[in-house]
Amino acid sequence: MEKALVTPEERLKELGLTLPPPRQSAGNYVSCVRTGNLIFTSGQGTNEYRGRLGEDVSIEVGYDAARQCMLNLLTVLKQELGELSKVKQVVKVLGFVNSSPDFTDQPKVMNGASDLLVQVFGERGKHGRSAVGMAQLPLNNAVEVEMVVEVEDEEGGLG
Repeated sequence: MEKALVTPEERLKELGLTLPPPRQSAGNYVSCVRTGNLIFTSGQGTNEYRGRLGEDVSIEVGYDAARQCMLNLLTVLKQELGELSKVKQVVKVLGFVNSSPDFTDQPKVMNGASDLLVQVFGERGKHGRSAVGMAQLPLNNAVEVEMVVEVEDEEGGLG
């Protein structure tokens, strides 16, 4: 008998990860918007990681911060879709890294988010990405991440 495909939620469990509770919006916006088969998320930071890369935050800690931001984004998608297996393709990830003027390793930091997506979704998790340095982020977050995903058509028709 052929083994059923592992769901993204099962992959998270295998990795020893749980999705955090949804975060409250800090203003007059929603956590994501769906248009057709695309979901655009708002940026997600993390309460656990504060500071500036290249000053008081290491690349390794920044990597963990980006990974936590992605877990927060997966919570947003799960809340919107009911199950993460409805994600057809991760299209784009945009990472903002709170950086000192001379810090240039934003891509190494953002690998925390990208690596997690590939671990959870496999080929469907491979995506386009931008990793940019910022002079400051809200609440002194070390990292903020947003994403665009393509999802299965709910009606089952052509998307």
